[in-house]
Amino acid sequence: MRILKKIIDRDGTGSVKLLPEEPEDMWHAYNLIRPGDQLLASALRRVTTESSTGSTSSTRIHTTFLISVQRLDFDSHAGELHIAGTIAAENPYTKVGAHHTLDLTLSRPFTLSKADGGWDSVALEALREASDPAARAEVVAVVMQEGLANICLLTEHQTILRQRVEAPIPRKRSGRTADHDKGLEKFFALVLSTLRRHADLSTPATATPSSSKPVLLASPGFTAASFLGHIKSVASTTSDRALQSHLPQFLTVHSSSGHVHALNEILQSPQIQARLSSTRFARETRALDAFLALLRKDDARAWYGPREVERAVARGAVGRGGGVLLISNALFRAPDVAVRRRWVRLVDRVREVEGGEVRVLSEAHESGRRLDGLGGVAAVLTFPLDDLDVSSDDAEGAEAEAEGEGEAER
Repeated sequence: MRILKKIIDRDGTGSVKLLPEEPEDMWHAYNLIRPGDQLLASALRRVTTESSTGSTSSTRIHTTFLISVQRLDFDSHAGELHIAGTIAAENPYTKVGAHHTLDLTLSRPFTLSKADGGWDSVALEALREASDPAARAEVVAVVMQEGLANICLLTEHQTILRQRVEAPIPRKRSGRTADHDKGLEKFFALVLSTLRRHADLSTPATATPSSSKPVLLASPGFTAASFLGHIKSVASTTSDRALQSHLPQFLTVHSSSGHVHALNEILQSPQIQARLSSTRFARETRALDAFLALLRKDDARAWYGPREVERAVARGAVGRGGGVLLISNALFRAPDVAVRRRWVRLVDRVREVEGGEVRVLSEAHESGRRLDGLGGVAAVLTFPLDDLDVSSDDAEGAEAEAEGEGEAER
């Protein structure tokens, strides 16, 4: 995402003109745009005119609309972002207040305006990530079992199911394995041809294999290993130099099933973690796994849920020396501005006041979805706190009881 123009005041009010250049930029735009913002973008509008004779004609007019954002719809598979709202500035073709949906597309600039401090620390960090020119890490994963393969693309911010491949494979029968082997070979050939399209295996890899995108092959049993053997055989028998150059990128790993949800356990594999250690989603997975490990210890240093985490931060327990705040980016897209500011204040306090670490997990990744199941926010504390889940009424009652016991002893 390229920043064409940026005017943001110190109070967080201002506008930024952006140019999306690649499909990943649609995801960044989805995270930047919030209900209540104003969006200026070009669009096509059908206009009907009536002549003096009473006949009508319809034409499509290219014009520019300024809308107040009400709702966003992001299609991760198609990489499309649809933004619905009401017209905020009148033009010759529409009136103020009329409903309209803008479709953001690649190579078409748009201007995003935020008022009342809308460019807060979280929004500015999202803008910085969106415009970072450094190449974003990407991994191709094939989660498979006999007759089923899910080809996924793990980008820096989301997991995308590119294609699901299914093919019938005859069962092995005593003394008759030829049909099964032939069906498996056809299945492998179909998966490889599909993988070539999505992983760009038709062009030679870079001179250093470590700089190329790794391709994870995961399955129960030996399906992934057999598929890798098929790939090596095809590369050798066809003298496909491009495919041969990509062979060092392939990694096989065990999974409990061939379905997409198995990606979570795949990313926890030490072998895979070592290879993907620099990618954002691997760091998110490690951070959530560390939190869950502490939670299982039940030593009062791992808490989740909005009320409990806010209490921990208020008591200075998520600060320097190991404090970590895990928060889902879905919380920053709440329709209510007050709710969004609540979480921005929490992030700012942990980062700037307490000196703790903040991890904003993407809801499009498995780790973010797991965090959403815990209320969207969790924390690792620097020291244990046992009473964060006690209601305010219970806490007051306990204090009154303690005071009563103290007076009775006296």
